[in-house]
Amino acid sequence: MGLHHGDSEKKRRSPWGVLALALLSGIAMIRNGADVSLGPPQPAAAASLAGRAQGETFIPLALEPLAYAPVERVRIPAINVDAPVMNVGLDPEGWIAAPPAHDPNMAGWYQNGIAPGQRGTAVVVGHVDNLSGPAVFYGLGSVQKGQHIEVSRFDGKTVVFEVYGVEVFAKDNFPGSQVYGDTGQAELRVITCGGGYSEAHGYDGNVVVFARMVRIH
Repeated sequence: MGLHHGDSEKKRRSPWGVLALALLSGIAMIRNGADVSLGPPQPAAAASLAGRAQGETFIPLALEPLAYAPVERVRIPAINVDAPVMNVGLDPEGWIAAPPAHDPNMAGWYQNGIAPGQRGTAVVVGHVDNLSGPAVFYGLGSVQKGQHIEVSRFDGKTVVFEVYGVEVFAKDNFPGSQVYGDTGQAELRVITCGGGYSEAHGYDGNVVVFARMVRIH
């Protein structure tokens, strides 16, 4: 379970750079117990990275990156997400592990990577659904540009990220370098499954939210 490896590569390498997570959710997941006949929301074209207004540029804010600290909680007010975050490592095959599927409101953060607020790209993952129905990031595809994601850390700081893009990528052609690459800023990716779904194969894509740090409190 998790997200597929990106850039059509199967080589074992660092989780950052060109590595995508293993299939995060949807493989062998049968949606029942809730009205999910239409499936989870999918990103709108206006929210995509390519949908930026002509001439739009990002001017980095004068925010000093933070030191490493574990993550405690993630909040996405626009989709009513307020979830604890557990540390996750690698599974036996070398992929980043997903949170336990039986806990629908649990997100995961790869503790050996970048911490939210550090320079680089931090990654938070979570299931879109489980055997009982929708899970923590079921609504992730409906997130819009300009909305905020708050990540609380165990050092008492909360980092606020602003969304600048939402995409759905096919799992068999996941652009790992685009998703995980270091932009020179403190950034966050929130990832779950999306795209088409079949009971035989699960979800065929991953929803990825791109966000950058705009505030610390």
